[in-house]
Amino acid sequence: MTQLLHNIRQQAAALGEEYLKAIDLDEIRVEPGALGRMAAYLERKNCRSVIVAADRDTYEAAGKLLLASMERAEGLSGTAVHTTMIRPDAEGDVIADEASLIQLILDIQRYGADAVIAVGGGTLHDICRFSAYTTGIPFISVPTAPSVDGFNSKGAPILLRGEKTTIPAIGPMAIFADLDILVQAPAELAAAGFGDMLGKYTSLFDWSFGALAAGEPYLPAAAEITRSALQKCVAAAGLIASRSEEGIHALMSALIESGLAMLLFGQSHPASGAEHHLSHYWEMEYLRLGRRQLLHGAKVGVASMEIAKLYRRIAAEGLPLNEWAAHRQAEGQSRNQSQAGSGKTPVSSGNVGSARGRANGRSTADFIRAENVKPAPAADWERIRREIGQIPDPQELGGLLALVGGPVSVKQLGVSPELLERSLREAHLVRPGRHTLLRAYNEMRAK
Repeated sequence: MTQLLHNIRQQAAALGEEYLKAIDLDEIRVEPGALGRMAAYLERKNCRSVIVAADRDTYEAAGKLLLASMERAEGLSGTAVHTTMIRPDAEGDVIADEASLIQLILDIQRYGADAVIAVGGGTLHDICRFSAYTTGIPFISVPTAPSVDGFNSKGAPILLRGEKTTIPAIGPMAIFADLDILVQAPAELAAAGFGDMLGKYTSLFDWSFGALAAGEPYLPAAAEITRSALQKCVAAAGLIASRSEEGIHALMSALIESGLAMLLFGQSHPASGAEHHLSHYWEMEYLRLGRRQLLHGAKVGVASMEIAKLYRRIAAEGLPLNEWAAHRQAEGQSRNQSQAGSGKTPVSSGNVGSARGRANGRSTADFIRAENVKPAPAADWERIRREIGQIPDPQELGGLLALVGGPVSVKQLGVSPELLERSLREAHLVRPGRHTLLRAYNEMRAK
């Protein structure tokens, strides 16, 4: 994994200093006994007060072991170590919402912590990344299962008043992924991580589509890193299914590599397209109904099958992209004229620009030109159809998911036909600044 970090830093350096600064991790460890290296790392960083943030399950899986190893370390005798147990909601789920954020932020302030250690899965990491960013301290990643690719992301998907919002924050300064712990993770969590990786088939297409049809920014190096991680993960599907150390190492490495691609680009485009928008839509609906949450990667895997099915149908039927581009341009001009008339500064409908962009004094528009939609010539549509053809068909995706033990249908997942149909019509509204094919299709149907 040290070699992977070295290789990506080399690619980043070739792109320019700004990109090299984006890959700002000190250390990545994916190996047996990785937790035993934490104490020496904290000593090198001169940490004097740290918080180990976990939930009930992740504390049992890794938190106790981490605390024990830190207590034995002579070099940390002057370091105060505190534990924050993130409390679940009424349904028993740990959620990255206002309550969890305030709980951790208050503990950071109470203990004067100079670092937070996130011990858990994607949700726990999102809580820690936003809380650390808000209080101006770094955080360290300790994954307890190979379940998501967001461990080293800088974006924090947060639920604010029940709405999913991705907020630019910070990535971890180091990752300690202990294979002794990861191989013991429940099988459904490894299957979820594999499902999250399969989602890259459709997210990479949507990113390419957005760049081609809507002028969104695109970084070939980040796309290639993501594609390589996906291919290596799929090639190791049998090993992942066996939950061998080799297979879990391959899965965890692919998830981290995907996260590094997002760091390099500064946004989640390489790894998150319409399949993630469906997943987020389902999550918000379950929260509204007071239902237990589904695993993120399990949702993404099934959503990828549904998006692949829809996109193949669109490829067969055709889509008037020139009309869509004209529609988007007219809508953007109308919005800007309305804002200008009201005295407001016209803004993009995209999400806030990347943390890297803000740090370098660059505006959101430098990264997402949400209304800069250019008409696509007929040749572009043929290219788009060819790229859709490179997405595996739903049966192949389902076969891979079944191999690793994940759900392969919305019925198995527990999503109703009505919710599926509604999400296919409305999920693009979850990220209004993203120009996916799902968005184009729905906007043309609504005309």
